[in-house]
Amino acid sequence: MTSRELKAKAQALRAAGRTPKQIARELGVTRAVATNLVRGTAVDRPNRVHPSELPLVGCWVSRQWSNGLGFTDRPDDWVDDEELLPMAVGAGLVSVAVARRAGDALVTCGFLVDTYCLGVKNALPPTTSGPGELPYFVADFFAAYDSEPLAAPADLARELVFGAVDYARGLGFDPHRDFYSAAPHLGTWEPPSRITFGLDGKPYFQQGPHDNPQRIIRTLDKSVGAGNYHLTVVSEV
Repeated sequence: MTSRELKAKAQALRAAGRTPKQIARELGVTRAVATNLVRGTAVDRPNRVHPSELPLVGCWVSRQWSNGLGFTDRPDDWVDDEELLPMAVGAGLVSVAVARRAGDALVTCGFLVDTYCLGVKNALPPTTSGPGELPYFVADFFAAYDSEPLAAPADLARELVFGAVDYARGLGFDPHRDFYSAAPHLGTWEPPSRITFGLDGKPYFQQGPHDNPQRIIRTLDKSVGAGNYHLTVVSEV
């Protein structure tokens, strides 16, 4: 595996929820090397340019991102697959990636967004690489999905990420800690969201491998009340 492939693989694993320790084990490197691969090199900004002011290279979202969501004045360029089947791969769990240019370097970050309940479940903090690595980053970041991602306008990326965070907070859930370092690269969001989150407007908790279903259900019972949300769990609650 080349150094470029190693770095892209580490970034994809981090976005999928792996810790530096787990990444080190999977890639056969030390924890220090894994941490460096994930975090990348700090961007040199002598004039302290805000991340949102860096030239935008592109944004991408996983297909089926709109499945189960509602919209107010949906723009024409917010495209998705024409066929949105219930529980299709990507429905309710959306990946969003953004890339900006900082001098001769590329800065990438990403988000794993539960659009039905929990908001940003995971995030890839800003990572610096060479511009030639962009195709590898995008391919690996969306490798868990059946199809290639869709190029998306920045306003859609912002609405999906910030809107989902706002929705989840209303239910009692905070975003992943790395959301705060990655979010500035999306630009400024102006609420209210044009997207109605939840599955057909109602919270729907789908248990993931790192979720604590008992805690989440208690939170939902407190915020919206028992019977006012849907859930799918794989362990006893």
